[in-house]
Amino acid sequence: MALTLYVDTARWRAHHKHVQEQFPGLVPVCKGNGYGFGHERLSEEATRLGADLLAVGTTYEAARIKDFFSGDLLVLTPYRRGEEPVPLPDRVVRSVSSIDGVYGLVGARVVIEVMSSMKRHGISEHDLPQLHQAIENVRLEGFAIHLPLDRTDGSDAVEEVIGWMDRLRAARLPLHTMFVSHLKADDLARLQQQFPQTRFRARIGTRLWLGDHDATEYRGAVLDVTRVTKGDRFGYRQQKAASDGFLVVVAGGTSHGVGLEAPKALHGVMPRAKGVARAGLATVNRNLSPFVWGGKQRWFAEPPHMQVSILFVPSDAPEPKVGDELVAHLRHTTTQFDRLVDR
Repeated sequence: MALTLYVDTARWRAHHKHVQEQFPGLVPVCKGNGYGFGHERLSEEATRLGADLLAVGTTYEAARIKDFFSGDLLVLTPYRRGEEPVPLPDRVVRSVSSIDGVYGLVGARVVIEVMSSMKRHGISEHDLPQLHQAIENVRLEGFAIHLPLDRTDGSDAVEEVIGWMDRLRAARLPLHTMFVSHLKADDLARLQQQFPQTRFRARIGTRLWLGDHDATEYRGAVLDVTRVTKGDRFGYRQQKAASDGFLVVVAGGTSHGVGLEAPKALHGVMPRAKGVARAGLATVNRNLSPFVWGGKQRWFAEPPHMQVSILFVPSDAPEPKVGDELVAHLRHTTTQFDRLVDR
């Protein structure tokens, strides 16, 4: 009995090809938990796409993924002096976001990140005069810009990239390749048309692997079902059942990522109101689980355990049976499945 990720493989791969066609020179991204699929699987899919370069999050990920992917690897986390050295092959390209970082990677292949409106990391316009000398002792693979997802000020992502292209060109720095993130296909086409001598390469993870929501589905298997009546005590904390129903033990607990949720940016009155309502319910131990039964998301009977969750299903709903599977609305990037099934 397991928490299973089911993949409609033909549909999933058709989506990959569609994204690849929209973004010529696509650089697939495989970081974290491999977007829920794992590093080995995504490395295989990147190879299937014919990718010559795969982006990873850290040097530790590169050390693992190098055994699964034979092409070049781009480490997205910028190099910092004093970081723990990780043995890596020459086909690994390091990101750098400071002049000091460039000087610290003599002889290495590097991509230099520029500071975008994200304001996360990157070299500034004032650093550009110092880059000429700094890049003499590295193998420059190109520049990169990581853009925000939302532009609430109404600014144009393409214009932000153009601004940096103009600054780099004015500084007489090589512009053979520019790596970009979070651009639309038509944005990329606009840039390529305006700068035909530069190759623009989109680094894409979420849109590539998770863009077709209907191609994948998590399901947790029912392990046990116990009928309870109002007032019965149950669970680790011996709470009382609020009404008649069933305690349903389903595969999927904290070790799988069930019950874990990344903070969300809420925009608008309604999403904020729902957030307040959820917080209020949580204070009285009412937490909605990701598991669906009888067409509704069901409540946790108590906080999820390490490998299973206990749900409360009211008596007016169909009685689950051992072996049934409950659809689970889980976030791929925080979920670890027991098994993956292609179908």
